Amino acid sequence: MKLIRINPSDNVAVALEDIEAGEPVELAAPGSTAAGEGTGGVALERIPRGHKIALTDIAAGGPIIKYGCAIASATMDIKKGSWVHTHNAATRLSESAEYEYHHVIYPAPEMEPDLPKTFSGYRRPDGRVGIRNELWIIPIVGCVNDIAKNLVERNLALADIPGIDGIHYWPHPYGCSQLGDDLKATAKLLAALAHHPNAGGVLCLSLGCENLTPEKFREALGPYDANRVRFLVGQDAEDEIEEGSHILKELAEYVSGFRREKLPLSELVVGLKCGGSDGLSGITANPAVGCFSDLLCAAGGTTILTEVPEMFGAESILFPRCRDEQVFTEAVSMVNRFKKYFTDHGQTVYENPSPGNKAGGITTLEDKSCGCVQKGGTSQITGVLGYADAVKEKGLNLLYGPGNDLVSATNLTAAGAQMILFTTGRGTPFGAPAPTVKISTNTALFQKKSGWIDFNAGTIAEGKETSAQAGKRLFRYVIEVASGRQVAAEKHDCRGIAIMKDGVVL
Repeated sequence: MKLIRINPSDNVAVALEDIEAGEPVELAAPGSTAAGEGTGGVALERIPRGHKIALTDIAAGGPIIKYGCAIASATMDIKKGSWVHTHNAATRLSESAEYEYHHVIYPAPEMEPDLPKTFSGYRRPDGRVGIRNELWIIPIVGCVNDIAKNLVERNLALADIPGIDGIHYWPHPYGCSQLGDDLKATAKLLAALAHHPNAGGVLCLSLGCENLTPEKFREALGPYDANRVRFLVGQDAEDEIEEGSHILKELAEYVSGFRREKLPLSELVVGLKCGGSDGLSGITANPAVGCFSDLLCAAGGTTILTEVPEMFGAESILFPRCRDEQVFTEAVSMVNRFKKYFTDHGQTVYENPSPGNKAGGITTLEDKSCGCVQKGGTSQITGVLGYADAVKEKGLNLLYGPGNDLVSATNLTAAGAQMILFTTGRGTPFGAPAPTVKISTNTALFQKKSGWIDFNAGTIAEGKETSAQAGKRLFRYVIEVASGRQVAAEKHDCRGIAIMKDGVVL
């Protein structure tokens, strides 16, 4: 088996392994990895793994079809058996598009008897649920990052107290020299992190003279539990390390009182993210995550899909699944707002994918987007969220934000994701404040970067599993992580935040 055609209407297939010029190629059946359609012809040139080969002659200007969607136009005549990539294909996207609502409902998967029905998490006094019981220090301004770092280093022993899962701080460069919407966005995101249920106790650390004053931050924070959220202003303290350590010890006493308990899957919120994608992302890891998402939504849980620029060109896959016209209107507004963000800065909406994406076989933004949104499965879209908005609707939600890995993973955490599933074909070590599960699109990456990757979806390309089977295996793994199993990014303390900005810096 060498090729897979994802949709019966596709005029290109994806190489599941390197193909040499002159080699006869076998075509897998659409949507599977089982041989069954005879031959895909003969390769006229070398086709790297994850890249596309033409299944028919494609005339110059004609559409290149993958995922059942036009992901590019041919810039020259392309012969059957030719390599299809950036040298002979170009985006079809523009800055404007018209959308109509044609509602589609796909059958929900059945929860098989052998799949877990509960997980073990922490119920907070306000009713919310976390999957970790950690101490967090949140710098309200970048000037106090090193104070937060010193406090963590001095108080590492608190993480050894039974019932406490760790002590962490989240450095960033903002909170001062910001104006308007940027300052509001920083305050909103940091406040959302302070409310995150994975944190049993939070120390909010200010300097005292920043734009985001302690008073403004408390206003953004709103109502809070004084047992779990405490404050320290560095300029007001005689010895901020001593005072901060004292507060952390008091918080640790509170945090250590929580215990895991069995909870229904309806309490689980999982963010969906991809980065360092390759030509197999939309065939292996992303569809497996999509199957997981459908299972969790069917069980009453919640998933969140973000990276709005990587929805450009895939609207026909997403928008028909909006549960009603109001959600559809909100989804259209979200996409158009992000396109305006690009054009307001003099940028084209299709200046994507990255060099690494292209090396992995992704040709255009539509190609990347159609693969990206596979993580959302086929569930109905129940809600559309603004940047750092808290998720309110069960089911699949769309979240406004960029594709940047650190920014979007932080955004997912702020929205309430207790965990993030991150698919990758190239590999990356980073993690968000929420446990970040790395899922490889190919087995070679899983074997090479065992210190980064937690779960291998390359088995799909090897014909060992279907997407549905890998999705169920991932479902079981997610329940283990939700119940306390550490992922690689946690083990290696690769965790951090990044905040989206748009305006000037003073």
